[in-house]
Amino acid sequence: MALREEFERNGAWLFRRRSFLPLLLLAVFVPALRDYRYPGESERLQFIWVAVCLVIGLVGLTVRAWTAGYAPRGTSGRNTRRQIADTLNTTGPYSVVRNPLYLGNFFLGLGPAMFPGAWWLVLIYVLVFWLYYERIIFAEEAFLREKFGETFLEWAARTPVFVPRPRLYVRSALPFSWRSVLRREYNGLLGLVAAMFVLNLVGTAFLLGRVRLQCAWIWLLAVTVALWALLRTLRKHTRVLDVEGR
Repeated sequence: MALREEFERNGAWLFRRRSFLPLLLLAVFVPALRDYRYPGESERLQFIWVAVCLVIGLVGLTVRAWTAGYAPRGTSGRNTRRQIADTLNTTGPYSVVRNPLYLGNFFLGLGPAMFPGAWWLVLIYVLVFWLYYERIIFAEEAFLREKFGETFLEWAARTPVFVPRPRLYVRSALPFSWRSVLRREYNGLLGLVAAMFVLNLVGTAFLLGRVRLQCAWIWLLAVTVALWALLRTLRKHTRVLDVEGR
């Protein structure tokens, strides 16, 4: 099998499993947490570090929300069975970078990867992310090239794959829709908060030799779960979050 066909096949396989395969990376978090220590042995510095990691994750969620808010129906979805693209997105977020959702995913996962404070864990995360999404992007772009032809080639020639180029920004033809964001991205917020909650719980347990539940984390997780349940209910059982053409 030629290398191109192999990349496409591997990318298609990873695309269908992209929602849960990255969770396997959590297996390497345990060794990092076994040596978990507060920065400078200070709880104050630990609080600041946790806030930094959480903000980095929220940056990723914000990029995803920005993309989802401008995405028309049939694009930028969470489909896992096959590639779908009713139209080619070339404006808004897609005018400065070809893969804004995956850029958002990178920062969404980078925050938790930084939390244990182990440089090698961050390096592993970056390398795995690169190898994983490189195949997926290759398969997606082969699909888009076949479907949209010269239009895709012209857009790809001027738009970077992963590092945004803000000066290329072209205003989206669609208005921003918060309903689209709430309908599409509620899982990301829960995933980020739950990951940080578990990492803090396990890391602190290794550090202190016992489990210590912190009220702030419990409240944050509880509010996030309640918000997730509300948005999921609205999406599944009502039309409140529906937007015409989205």
